[in-house]
Amino acid sequence: MIREVNSSLDPERVADAITGHAAAWLPVPAWVVYAVDNAGVRTFGAHGVTAALDPAAVAVGQWVLKHGFCAAADVATDYRFGETATAAAIGFPLVCRGRTVGALVGLDRVPASREPRFTASTQSALLGALEPGAIALDNALRVQRAEALSVTDDLTQLYNSRYLSQVLRRETKRASRNGRPLSLLFIDLDGFKSINDTHGHLYGSRALVEAAGLIRLSARETDVVARFGGDEFALILPDTGSEGAAAVGERIRERINAHGFLQGDGLNIHLTVSVGVATLPDVAASTEGLIQAADEAMYHVKEHGKNGIYIAGSGDVEA
Repeated sequence: MIREVNSSLDPERVADAITGHAAAWLPVPAWVVYAVDNAGVRTFGAHGVTAALDPAAVAVGQWVLKHGFCAAADVATDYRFGETATAAAIGFPLVCRGRTVGALVGLDRVPASREPRFTASTQSALLGALEPGAIALDNALRVQRAEALSVTDDLTQLYNSRYLSQVLRRETKRASRNGRPLSLLFIDLDGFKSINDTHGHLYGSRALVEAAGLIRLSARETDVVARFGGDEFALILPDTGSEGAAAVGERIRERINAHGFLQGDGLNIHLTVSVGVATLPDVAASTEGLIQAADEAMYHVKEHGKNGIYIAGSGDVEA
């Protein structure tokens, strides 16, 4: 256990090692690890868990994270878990440095005739055996959180330009290898400078946060949204051609255009955006070429009246 869980700083691989050993130690058909990361409580490793068992696994995992060890003959009829799926279950807290960092849950879709029980010494031995896994999982999650901070823009909480560049290089290679399209959107807030000049940089920062939220809301789950710098934003759209990218850009343009900025501060400022779209391999064959094409497309909009979208290599600006 010690050797395997410390062979990686990937929380998923650490959790897989924990569930693998648990399956070898105890005759339980399904195991899953839950832990808390930046996105909240989520699954980090699973062994034999089916979709039908998911509701019971989540209910038990949340209980263990709050209260510690538990066992149930049937989760569906146990008052502790509310309305959920039928399953027998046991749950072990993954304790590190005096706090619970995760939950290891074992399930059988067939309910038991009685609640699973362990002697005090057996339970203590199992928790002790799991402790190296808990320590390794906590360390891996700490590294993951630190890495997330290093790629996040402090103000908007979007990804920063450094991470954007990393992902774009990776996605460019993948798209070229698979023969799939890859689009990049560059977005500039028209008239943003007037907020700083008229109301000050504090209000300007608040407006940027609002704009970031609208852009993120307009993007799809598969898109990577970043603050490129100043009042410029960028979106990477994997497996997306120019038409699909323009649709995302139009959704962003409409939401920004309809939004009243800084209403919480007694103002009601309206801004627009200039959106440049570039697609690989239509107008570029490299990361640098894609960035340049998207940037030039965005400035093409700004030079032709702003508040519009231009697809690199196409005709007129769409407004």
